[in-house]
Amino acid sequence: MRILTTTEDLAAFCAEAAQAPYVTVDTEFLRERTYYAKLCLAQLAYPGDGKTDAVLVDPLGNDMSLEPLYELFRDTSVVKVFHAARQDLEIFFVEAGVIPEPLFDTQVAAMVCGFGDQVGYETLVKRIARAKLDKTSRFTDWSRRPLTEAQKAYALADVTHLRKIYEVLSEELAQSGRAKWVGEELEVLTTPETYRVEPEDAWQRVKTRTNSGKFLALVKELARFREIHAQTKNIPRNRVYKDDALIELASLKPSDLKELGRARLLLRDARKGEIAEGILEAVKRGLDYPPEDLPKADTSRDKLQVNPALADLLRVLLKAKTESSGVAPRLIASASDLDAISAGQRDLQALRGWRSEVFGTDALRLCEGKIALSADGDAIKIVEL
Repeated sequence: MRILTTTEDLAAFCAEAAQAPYVTVDTEFLRERTYYAKLCLAQLAYPGDGKTDAVLVDPLGNDMSLEPLYELFRDTSVVKVFHAARQDLEIFFVEAGVIPEPLFDTQVAAMVCGFGDQVGYETLVKRIARAKLDKTSRFTDWSRRPLTEAQKAYALADVTHLRKIYEVLSEELAQSGRAKWVGEELEVLTTPETYRVEPEDAWQRVKTRTNSGKFLALVKELARFREIHAQTKNIPRNRVYKDDALIELASLKPSDLKELGRARLLLRDARKGEIAEGILEAVKRGLDYPPEDLPKADTSRDKLQVNPALADLLRVLLKAKTESSGVAPRLIASASDLDAISAGQRDLQALRGWRSEVFGTDALRLCEGKIALSADGDAIKIVEL
């Protein structure tokens, strides 16, 4: 089991991997105590002789530079294979502004190939690689050194079995003609905006019970300050203050430390120093918003005139289509998407691209009364009208 601890060794391995058609990649990281994930280990493998084609990369010692790995990520002649890639990709984008290209995500591919919603790696290892994983090291502290033999074996298995899974899924996609479907899905993962968290937009993740513009202005400024402080100090946003405390602050509108002290839900560290000052400044900014700049909540979904009967028919159609195509229903449309279609919305992902081919076209025809659904034993048939 090879563990790379120097830039030179990593560069040598990446040069070997660059000659292969693909390389499988996984990471182990910690995020419980930081805003940004801390990379503790990277695992890499390519198809080879089984002796030198899989390694663990330890970035925590010897001032190792990961630039050779990033250079491999930029090499478009080598496919980079991940499973459930989003968090891994976020690490590399935050660290180096790089997104591996071309990219293949076996979780997305498995959903297209009929393995179910958000299928886990362990399931694919069992069903495709015909192997078992020892998961005892899954939730260990990956920042501690030395790593145990069990940790090393667990980490390496995350990329060695991935080779077989990739080869089987990519072949199935080629035969079915669905490779472009996966390509469409991966556009989100390969877009830099996916990994950028803008403080100006942080308020939209906070759930409130009011759509008052004046109240939302306070929520926006308090969420903005929290995001900036968490990013600057590299601490989880909930360590600054939680959402319920943010809502309480927006209601209290404290103007000084005495009034701030009345907040029941605020953490002790947030009642003094930088955080306290930031809260008071955020409240002042929120109160000073001119009427024309007050934020507005997205109420478009609240105003939908959902047709319950049509929404139920769309659910039946979706179930029939996914059973016949073998594609996971969740990948095509959510329950809220079906409600929106029944209410007349048409600018939806469920009606575009490959989803239109599988479901969207017939969904619109159903809404327009051009087709009906009929039971045929255990199956659902489409009846032309």
